[in-house]
Amino acid sequence: MGALESLFGLIGDLTWGWALIPLLVVFGVFITLLTDFVQFRFFKRMFRVLSSKNQSGDPNAISAREALLISVGGRVGGGNIAGVAVAITLGGPGAVFWMWAIAIVGMATSLVECSLAQLYKRRQPDGMFRGGPARSILHGLGEHFRWLAVLYAVCLIASFALGFNAFQGNTVAGAVQDSLGINRTITGALLAVVAGFIVFGGIHRIAKAADVVVPIMAVGYILMALIVILMNITAVPGVLVSIVANAFGLQEAVGGGMGAAIAQGLRRGLFSNEAGLGSAPNVAATADVRHPISQGITQSFSVFIDTIFICSCTAFIILLGDVYVPGAEGIDGIALTQQSLVSHLGDWSQYLLSFMILLFAFSSIIYNYYLGENALTVITKHPMAENALRIVVIGIVFLGATAPRATSVFFFSDPMMGILAVVNLVVIMMLLPTCLRILRDFRQQLSEGVVRPVFNPDNFPDLDLDRTAWTAKPDSSD
Repeated sequence: MGALESLFGLIGDLTWGWALIPLLVVFGVFITLLTDFVQFRFFKRMFRVLSSKNQSGDPNAISAREALLISVGGRVGGGNIAGVAVAITLGGPGAVFWMWAIAIVGMATSLVECSLAQLYKRRQPDGMFRGGPARSILHGLGEHFRWLAVLYAVCLIASFALGFNAFQGNTVAGAVQDSLGINRTITGALLAVVAGFIVFGGIHRIAKAADVVVPIMAVGYILMALIVILMNITAVPGVLVSIVANAFGLQEAVGGGMGAAIAQGLRRGLFSNEAGLGSAPNVAATADVRHPISQGITQSFSVFIDTIFICSCTAFIILLGDVYVPGAEGIDGIALTQQSLVSHLGDWSQYLLSFMILLFAFSSIIYNYYLGENALTVITKHPMAENALRIVVIGIVFLGATAPRATSVFFFSDPMMGILAVVNLVVIMMLLPTCLRILRDFRQQLSEGVVRPVFNPDNFPDLDLDRTAWTAKPDSSD
């Protein structure tokens, strides 16, 4: 076991340790420039997904909004509550600024990776779609790169479906026990049963659950933060000045100054919004949309929601309170967020936060499961494989919740996600010219007055596409 831990520790050092975060940042800036600042030019268009006019006409299909909510439910998790608190503790208020910066850059990266997943998606016998970086590799780069697709799939299952689901179970069980005194076994059993009911229903039931859970948890958390902000409105300008000043080293809140702020902000921002990590494209591919770029724009919006909205809520709850003391050692993680909220709103708020954490964890669990299921279909077509994975995931959620130290078994999760991200970035760069082609097609239709551009696969005969996945007719009406 010691040798394995050393090996995965080395992999983690070679990826997350020094190479991966700069690569994600540099690639994000590079993509932003090549796409002519696509995240800014299509920012207003991102909100169209919330309108019923822009949903699929097929009631049995996964709509763009449902795919958005599944991915938001997956991106938004413990990292938005505990991760932001850790970033502020280790990097100071300036870390928040760099979270915002990496989110803006990551919006372009997410648009590209999710558009590619849409482009190479395949219609399944039940009418649903499957796609993601593994299928982008198989159909975009060719069968001779199948080994790369399998490597990606194995890393996705190990990190998200197994490791991160154990951590999610552990997080919610710990928070409920600390605030409500409920035994971990009870919480773990309840979480496992409800998650089992959802995952055995497949992507359609996952989408319906996300359509209900995600708006409740996101809007509820944002409203709670808005109350805190309004109660401390006169202190908000000072907090904003502190965030910017610390970000550029004009004020030093922690040891390491500006360097600590940048490192923690970028790291926590990337872990939270997952832009460029290759996870969200698996969900983006399930949507029934008119053009691949449309869903890319939608998924770019999910990065904005995750970091600019939800992470900022946690940051203001902490920085507007008196629990956090810059540079001082003490509480961090969920405890810091929880105690800061109590200092603003009273003891009752910790119970509401526990409920929010439960929703965050639940949405992440079903999201992580689907990522594993989708990856598994690349490795094997055996009809029992999916059910076996469902049973394993439910067991892991229960184990993680009831045995806190059991999560140490999943030490490989972060290193495997590091390999996952490296593979995904290689695929993005190799297929970026293809994405730029379909982006030009989307923009050309907009310039010709087409309000809702439609993708015609016949215009791209050189690409290995599923022609049955694109059947929408041109529509110039809004």
